[in-house]
Amino acid sequence: MTGFARSRLYYLEHGGRLYDSKAVVGHAHQISTGSALAAGNFSGGERTVLPRLEALGFTVRYIPRQDWTRDEIILASALIEPNGWRPLDRIHPEVIELSKLLQGRSLYLLDQRGPDFRTPSSVHRKMADIATSHPEYTGRATNGNRIDRQVLLDFLDQPAEMHARARAIRAALWAEDPGEPLPDADVDDPTANEGGVLLRQHLRRERDPRMRKAKIAQIKRAGLAVACEVCDFDFSKTYGPHGADYIECHHRTPLHVSGPTKTRLQDLALLCSNCHRMIHRAKSWLTVDELHGIVAARR
Repeated sequence: MTGFARSRLYYLEHGGRLYDSKAVVGHAHQISTGSALAAGNFSGGERTVLPRLEALGFTVRYIPRQDWTRDEIILASALIEPNGWRPLDRIHPEVIELSKLLQGRSLYLLDQRGPDFRTPSSVHRKMADIATSHPEYTGRATNGNRIDRQVLLDFLDQPAEMHARARAIRAALWAEDPGEPLPDADVDDPTANEGGVLLRQHLRRERDPRMRKAKIAQIKRAGLAVACEVCDFDFSKTYGPHGADYIECHHRTPLHVSGPTKTRLQDLALLCSNCHRMIHRAKSWLTVDELHGIVAARR
């Protein structure tokens, strides 16, 4: 109605709600002067709109656009793959449900989200981005992100595995406490997960101190050293008593393969911090044996 596109970066905050800053200025100009400012009359919100609104005492917030993560794109793809890679309507119950799930269990904090963050319309647009990335699509492609086509090709190559991953991601999101902090910094590595919900759940499961203590006790009863199963690093040999019994626990089978399951001690491997990080560094996590082979080949 105003001729302005939706704000992408700068929003006017008033009464707990966010408004398109440039459209507000354009309409306010009409009220005060009788002449409306159209979208083509001015540009550069940072140089024009922001200082003017702040000078008038308004709060202007900068909220960058939050790209869809790989896990979010997997969930959207799982909706449209059974529909012949055609986007579902924004009022479709499954679209509305996915919107609520992503808004309620997002990686992004509330103050990092714009007004259209993962709304049903946003979900519909993302499905269109994925659909137009299909190799057989002949129309004009939309502007998606670089992961759309990667995920789509994964679905085309391994549909059963990708749907299983989508179910695991969805289950992990519903089980997650939105206010719970991330396990530690390694989930922020974009090469590891690009927003991986399953990695966060996997790490939280691995950090159960009871399982780690029981695994170390099992190793000691067998007369073995508390050392990395990949590179043989022993913290106590390097750091003395300060490093005694220090080691990280790793679940050999990822959540998207095992699903919700009771952890057994044989499911756990003891790893040094470096080897644990290297296992999680790739999108498809390495097994303990695979990483051991890499290390052995370098020696």
